[in-house]
Amino acid sequence: MAYSFTEKKRIRKDFGKSQSILQVPYLLATQMDSYRDFLQADVPAAARKEVGLQEVFRSLFPMESYSGNASLDFVSYRLEKPVFDVVECRQRGLTYCAGLRVRLRLALYEKDDSTGAKRIKDVKEQDVYMGELPLMTDHGAFVINGTERVIVSQLHRSPGVFFDHDRGKTHSSGKLLFNARIIPYRGSWLDFEFDPKDHIYARIDRRRKLPATTLLRALGYSTEDILAMFFETDTFRIDGKRIFYHLIPQRLQGETAVFDIVHPKTVEVVVAAGKRVTARHVRQLSELGGEQEVEVPEAFLLGKVLAQDLVDEATGEVIVAANEALDAEILARLYALPARSLRTLYTNELDRGAYISETLRIDTARDAHEAQLEIYRLMRPGEPPSKDAAQNLFQGLFFSPDRYDLSAVGRMKFNRRVGREEITGPGVLSNEDIIDVLKVLVALRNGQGDIDDIDHLGNRRVRSVGELMENQFRLGLVRVERAVKDRLALAESEGLTPQDLINAKPIAAVVNEFFGSSQLSQFMDQTNPLSEVTHKRRVSALGPGGLTRERAGFEVRDVHPTHYGRICPIETPEGPNIGLINSLSCYARTNAYGFLETPYRRVIAGRATNEVVYLSAIDEGNYVIAQANSTLDDDNRLVDELVSCRHRNETVLANPDQVQFMDISPRQIVSVAASLIPFL
Repeated sequence: MAYSFTEKKRIRKDFGKSQSILQVPYLLATQMDSYRDFLQADVPAAARKEVGLQEVFRSLFPMESYSGNASLDFVSYRLEKPVFDVVECRQRGLTYCAGLRVRLRLALYEKDDSTGAKRIKDVKEQDVYMGELPLMTDHGAFVINGTERVIVSQLHRSPGVFFDHDRGKTHSSGKLLFNARIIPYRGSWLDFEFDPKDHIYARIDRRRKLPATTLLRALGYSTEDILAMFFETDTFRIDGKRIFYHLIPQRLQGETAVFDIVHPKTVEVVVAAGKRVTARHVRQLSELGGEQEVEVPEAFLLGKVLAQDLVDEATGEVIVAANEALDAEILARLYALPARSLRTLYTNELDRGAYISETLRIDTARDAHEAQLEIYRLMRPGEPPSKDAAQNLFQGLFFSPDRYDLSAVGRMKFNRRVGREEITGPGVLSNEDIIDVLKVLVALRNGQGDIDDIDHLGNRRVRSVGELMENQFRLGLVRVERAVKDRLALAESEGLTPQDLINAKPIAAVVNEFFGSSQLSQFMDQTNPLSEVTHKRRVSALGPGGLTRERAGFEVRDVHPTHYGRICPIETPEGPNIGLINSLSCYARTNAYGFLETPYRRVIAGRATNEVVYLSAIDEGNYVIAQANSTLDDDNRLVDELVSCRHRNETVLANPDQVQFMDISPRQIVSVAASLIPFL
């Protein structure tokens, strides 16, 4: 932060009881850094990071003609010097901006008729004008048509995967219906949900639902594959009319025995038929070592569901298909065959529901082609489907980088939520991603794991001015791309240059519309210097891709424990916007992923050090954190026997040795304006 000569000489007196170890950071850093990263104007072209403008150009170029004989590629960009300075723009009623020049390379190819290989025929490189980009002033504002405007940061739901339930509101019995939602940064939303009959359905972009297994079939999985991914199996052996069961004792715990379970060595009955199998019985059976084979009555096998197709080895005919329930008629046919073993699905009423198996039964699609046609009819009703069109549409929905992007944040959140170690990966979905989401959803229905809290600041992130501008610029460039692809065909025959191909008007229109009329672009509050700073540190949940005042419920507006040190609990407007428009706390900052962080002082063995660590809401829950006003002696050791701390969003009392971090300052909780209130 640049201080004037007088400010450097001015003595600042501190009357606080506790000494602050960290000065309040530069208050406009969030805005300034975000837009600087978007432009990267001072960075040499070769050294630019793949963010902001650079990332937009890299993702949309090269643009190729439909024939593939011409391509337009991006080389670099530069910003020209602004024509007028800030003061002159204010006086003349102009926009403080700089021209954007992009170096593009047009390559024309010719095909070798004999080999089909492409050979470069001609290459033209040229600087193309792509409109004007508004520049940020030294005070974090923009001058648009002579007036100062501020782009307010937006707090929106992070991309990734989220698990929730309806809190018993849908069904009259109050049964919890679980659901999962995969939210990308760009592309189609994918929902999975249980219905009251415990079937799992999928929805694409909130359209009509279809069985979740239709989606798995469209990915190329057979019934056997699907069952193998979601179920463990029990093994039976049929020899004549005798049925033998590979006993795994742990699986019987809590079940009622339907036959006498006999100790194979002593031949005494361990569990009599009709009795519940307890942990003691399981221990007795486990002591025998290994899996035991016991003879069971026919009734035990009836109703079990096959995990694999039963095939007649002589003829190759499928006797019983996978996912068929065994009845007396099927067993009679099996008795007549030579001795064989068969695998059935291991399910129970307690924590191994047969949800995927039941969903397969209502699924009308039999193979990948039928499933893709079903999805095509859902997405494009009324259009006659063809095999290629259905396949291309399905591939484009979740597996095409042009139409789908989870983003680095979304991939990190996704991988963490489904329990993977690796936090990086592709921006598109993979088959394993969809399967892992369904596995977590089934586990939730089985009573394992917790649902997500969407108001937790680990699930909401800040989109600052640079990122908002990047999205708008991408929109404009996509419109340009359509026109360029049509004109590239002419470039082959008429010898056009890159300048002839690009029309910058769509980009200029999008940028002007964003700065002129977006909900997040506001006239700067110039009442006094404090209101200026406050306006630039504001975060809004409204705006494009965010909430609306009418739909926002009480929970979204409420103060959440994770707001501590990140969002001010005091400064929010009264009226319809309460809780939707907030201010950043004094020390809050955004990390590389856009999540809010707040600083803490590390505590080692009950002694507060001067090491400062920034923690996001995701990391903070794992630590025991003391308050800033906890009593310290001259050696910075915690004095009290029990210290008031926060742990996992709860207030607890902990021994000094258990404390891992400590707040930086008592005003860490509140915003700049609220921290000026005396005796707060």
